[in-house]
Amino acid sequence: MLVVADTSPVRYLILIDQITVLPVLFGRVVMPLAVAQELRHAHAPDRVRTWMAAPPAWMEIRPAPPLLVATLLRLGAGETEALSLAQALQADLVLLDDLEARAEAERHALAVMGTLRVLELAAEHGLLDLPAVITQLETTSFHLPSRVVRDMLARDVARKAPPPPDGR
Repeated sequence: MLVVADTSPVRYLILIDQITVLPVLFGRVVMPLAVAQELRHAHAPDRVRTWMAAPPAWMEIRPAPPLLVATLLRLGAGETEALSLAQALQADLVLLDDLEARAEAERHALAVMGTLRVLELAAEHGLLDLPAVITQLETTSFHLPSRVVRDMLARDVARKAPPPPDGR
């Protein structure tokens, strides 16, 4: 599976020590240069810059092609390059959190997944404890929509619930 990542999902997965779920779930992940630059920026958290100093082999950093769609110009550099690269590579999935970027991706028939869905998918595969990870995420600047989180945690509880008795 070919996955292209924007800044936000990578940043927050690093901050909560869950970045290793990406290769388990998706194999190889591609990051455009602008995203790498944003993650290496002096204003990025130390933990993120340290991780980016020696990214693992499963994280490939590539230059993005020239903008493929003019409407991408209202987005940030990382989002713009992630969408252009995903489109050029015909990626199976693009990891994005920004709502405008997600809408733009969907307009161009790109499959999208955000940080919260990555975490929920990882929990479904038994890779992490979702309530504990959500608690960690709450300590960051990540915007956690309460309804979305409540629904995720309810699905997690339902998934873990024992099966109903068989009537005996």
